[in-house]
Amino acid sequence: MVTIREIADACGVSVATVSNVLNGRANVGVETRKRVLEVVRQKGYQPDYIARGLRKRKTNMIGIIAEDIAQFSTPAIMEGAMAYCEEKKYRTVIQNLRLYARWGELWYENESAYRSVLDPVIQEMISIKAEGILYVAGHARVVRYFHDAMPVPTVVAYAYTHSPHTPVVVMDDEKAACKMTRHLISMGHRKIGVLAGKVENIHTGSRLRGYQSALFEAGILYNPGWVRYGDWERESGYRFAGELFEEGVTAIFCMNDRMAGGVYDYFMERGIRVGEDISVTGFDNQELSQYCSPKLTTMGLPLREIGTEAAAVLLERLNPEENGGQMGILEKKIPCTLMKRKSVKEIAAAPLSEKK
Repeated sequence: MVTIREIADACGVSVATVSNVLNGRANVGVETRKRVLEVVRQKGYQPDYIARGLRKRKTNMIGIIAEDIAQFSTPAIMEGAMAYCEEKKYRTVIQNLRLYARWGELWYENESAYRSVLDPVIQEMISIKAEGILYVAGHARVVRYFHDAMPVPTVVAYAYTHSPHTPVVVMDDEKAACKMTRHLISMGHRKIGVLAGKVENIHTGSRLRGYQSALFEAGILYNPGWVRYGDWERESGYRFAGELFEEGVTAIFCMNDRMAGGVYDYFMERGIRVGEDISVTGFDNQELSQYCSPKLTTMGLPLREIGTEAAAVLLERLNPEENGGQMGILEKKIPCTLMKRKSVKEIAAAPLSEKK
């Protein structure tokens, strides 16, 4: 590695002068500054951030740990976090646990396997003097690893934690589902079927509550017979589309776009026109939603915003003096965006009942 001493010798200046230039101090002449920076560029000098951090007791380094970077939600969350850290002059170090690639969904209940991968990564983050850790989950669930005795401040993005002192930043599933159901009601639909995700999933429960809330405020009775539980995959959308159609629903609210794709497949094979004979909505705003025919009305997820807010919360924890000594909120929910497209048809419907 090129050292500051070598840069100083090449420029004919002192080590202190080179240090002043690299740290942006103003007490160096313009010509000297230019000469030093040119030599730095030519020699490819890179500062030793860890050594500098040890001297200053502050590395300005954040560790970002992703459960699996291949999960569709993860890259945008990480991009939001990294952009915010860069703006605030913090560097980021990334670790990808590859949990889904290693074990699919089997690792959820395998604590020893999970810890065998995560523990060494946490220790590595500590050893390189990361000031804080941002943990990016693959989907919403309760992460039971983090506790009050974490060696550095930690924030969890896209999931919850059992620790009352670990902040989390998530999307507001319940309000988003309520907004989607209100949209269907505003288009005249009263018989709204639901193609939900897995029963035990946090996303499923929150979105079902949002659906029920919108029905209640509109004076529409909730019918559990209009709800089917899939597994988030396209095939389960195909499997349950016919059952809901036979129940007489005029619209199907799918809790993700993949299952909505399966619903499209089922109806297309039978000559039933989505957006005409039946209305369909999705959730996630994945790329396929814009290539369906007709284009799918869905819910855009605030993934980048989750990353940005999670990074902001973490930096607030690292710099409480800039926040008036306040630690901030422990749970922040980010709203989703309704993407209105062509898969919902406006129909005539009986007037909604009056609220009592």
